[in-house]
Amino acid sequence: MNVTLAHGAGGEKTLELLQKLILSKMPETLKRTPEGVGTDVLDDGACIKIGDKYLVVTVDSYTVSPLFFPGGDLGKLAASGTINDLVAMGARPIAILDSMVIEEGTDIELVDKIASSFINVILQENIPLVGGDLKVMPRGQLDKIIITSVGIGIAERPIIDRELRPGDKIIVTGPIAEHGATIMALQQGIEAEKYGLRSDCRPLLRPLLDVVSRYIRHIHAMRDPTRGGLAQVLNEWARDTGTLILIYEDKLPIRFEVKKFCEIVGVDPLYLACEGVMTIAVSPDVAEVLLEELKASGLESASIIGEVRESEKFRGTVVCRTLSGGLRIVEPLRGSLVPRIC
Repeated sequence: MNVTLAHGAGGEKTLELLQKLILSKMPETLKRTPEGVGTDVLDDGACIKIGDKYLVVTVDSYTVSPLFFPGGDLGKLAASGTINDLVAMGARPIAILDSMVIEEGTDIELVDKIASSFINVILQENIPLVGGDLKVMPRGQLDKIIITSVGIGIAERPIIDRELRPGDKIIVTGPIAEHGATIMALQQGIEAEKYGLRSDCRPLLRPLLDVVSRYIRHIHAMRDPTRGGLAQVLNEWARDTGTLILIYEDKLPIRFEVKKFCEIVGVDPLYLACEGVMTIAVSPDVAEVLLEELKASGLESASIIGEVRESEKFRGTVVCRTLSGGLRIVEPLRGSLVPRIC
């Protein structure tokens, strides 16, 4: 078997490769620390209990083509993605480290713009940059720049994505598929901004974490739907908890421009990456109140899009009720829709 782009797309092929290369080689006792969470769960980060709090650590490598796009660039993408992975676990970021690998011959002004963009995001969020690394690869051995970023945060009660339960409501905090549609358009030579396409790339620390913290005991899962989009997140939740997740097509927040683009190119927006949206599973008794507080915090397009149900016949399945009233199964991502997206 050879590695393909599909193995890096965040879907089922990625999970298969992780299982073969890493997870199958690790004994269960070494996949996490005592009272912690690690590769036994495959959440947005790892949790290590220290005293009465949890140290949350996340690491990710970022690569996108093109490096600059409407709404952001590789630097903003890397900083925002790292912050959002910590927020997704209910952690307040306390430090970031970054590593840049640069291809020989790359314009230093281009690199400076990307580095400045990365720094600007963490400065705006008042997060210290405490370390990192820099490497240069010979010309032709790398396509411009890769950024790897490590985020460190503290959580009193981390949000682990295996606590989903029947009755929970599913909330998305903004319009979906914005980033994926924008990058796909650019890669096909389409002037994205001319057609109203713009990445939603941004950190969600300020509009989200304080609101979430007030309802932390009622939130049973939270994830930013990046590679594989909303469809992949919901499928992983349903599979890992043995539940059925039902979503409603008429409740999905999708901007008209994004919907039209997806129809033209024949892509389901449920599978396209978001870089400034969070998916939340929350107890039904506080879902409406949480939704209103999210909107008041600046997430005006937040919406309840579905719910978690118990079903022996359809355990581990995601189902969408369509605009016509029918039902369709939303499969997990099995291929690669957009290469080098985040």
